[in-house]
Amino acid sequence: MADNSSSSKIILPEPTIRRLPWYLAYVSMLHADNVEYVSSTQIAKELNVDSSQIAKDLSFLNIKGKTRIGYEVKSLERELRGFLGFKTIHPTIILGCGSLGSALIQDVGLQRYGLKIVAGYDVNPEIVGTTICGVPIFDIADIESRRKLHKAEIAIISVPVENAQDAADTAIAAGIKALWNFTPFRIRATEDIVIQNTSIYAHLAVMFNRLNSQNKK
Repeated sequence: MADNSSSSKIILPEPTIRRLPWYLAYVSMLHADNVEYVSSTQIAKELNVDSSQIAKDLSFLNIKGKTRIGYEVKSLERELRGFLGFKTIHPTIILGCGSLGSALIQDVGLQRYGLKIVAGYDVNPEIVGTTICGVPIFDIADIESRRKLHKAEIAIISVPVENAQDAADTAIAAGIKALWNFTPFRIRATEDIVIQNTSIYAHLAVMFNRLNSQNKK
């Protein structure tokens, strides 16, 4: 269906990248149900995405379906998972192992999508030296000496908002190349550092705003 050795180097539009995991989740369910083929029309109906948009998104990866048959489910799942990087395990560290950080460590689903938290870092002496689901928690002061041992290039930032920039700076100084930021603080870094912001508070604000608007109708 596609050559992942070349397609994995393609820089896709961000909206397309955000839709691809939706397609993967759906075709994975179809694969589990032993469905052999699926059309873009079927995917569109289930995910509420225009079928022409689905075909365009998949064409970025050189994935093409068969006329009047559609996409082979097994192959489509394999190509999507490979392109998205979910087949490769990415060792990851997490800074901030309180309630949110602990929950992320315990989320076994992350590893199915290629992200494996191998160590946590914190400043709380009650947490440092413990383990969470087998993941050791170290003092954040030791991150530079231990980061290479973890072979991690990704760090999750789940510290209190007032410590977000300091935590990010510490991670970057230790050799981290990508940050998954769960705080509402907009972290500053050089252009060679990949930053992905996932603020649950921002999503809450949008949900509350839309809910309030609906209630006023």
